[in-house]
Amino acid sequence: MTDTITSALLNNPQYALAIVFLNALCEATVLVGLFVPGAVLVVVTTFIYSQGIATIPEIMSAAFLGALLADNTGYHLGKFAGPRFHESRFALRYASKLHKAENLIQRYGWGAILIGRLLTAIRSIVPLLTGISGFSAWRYLIFDIIACAIWAAGLGLIITGVDSVIG
Repeated sequence: MTDTITSALLNNPQYALAIVFLNALCEATVLVGLFVPGAVLVVVTTFIYSQGIATIPEIMSAAFLGALLADNTGYHLGKFAGPRFHESRFALRYASKLHKAENLIQRYGWGAILIGRLLTAIRSIVPLLTGISGFSAWRYLIFDIIACAIWAAGLGLIITGVDSVIG
């Protein structure tokens, strides 16, 4: 998969930032993100940077916007589906676990959103659960902007670190 992407980037560098945006978007999209490994974004962005196709601020901005859009789409999907979700067979079957997750989100708000953004395994699920839990939309947006900015800055540090090792 990464060979195809790197080949496409070499032949079409004008699409590099769109690919970064879409990769960050897919990685954080509800359910889709469970099947898109975070390592692909690191490999692709390191390649883009090492080839001089885009700068670190450009890469970080594209990744930030993709992540923010996916997170907020997941949050609003959860907010919309919340009442019906609580009555679903799945929710009734796992009611105690879902209740614990919702309590964690309500209790630790900012921390839960930040941890959810930084941990690949739960990145695409936390925004949905946050919306389902009834967490305030404005508070979520503010916390998610901060979490996505921290995540994008971390991505920038990883890219430059990997590039200095292999470059």
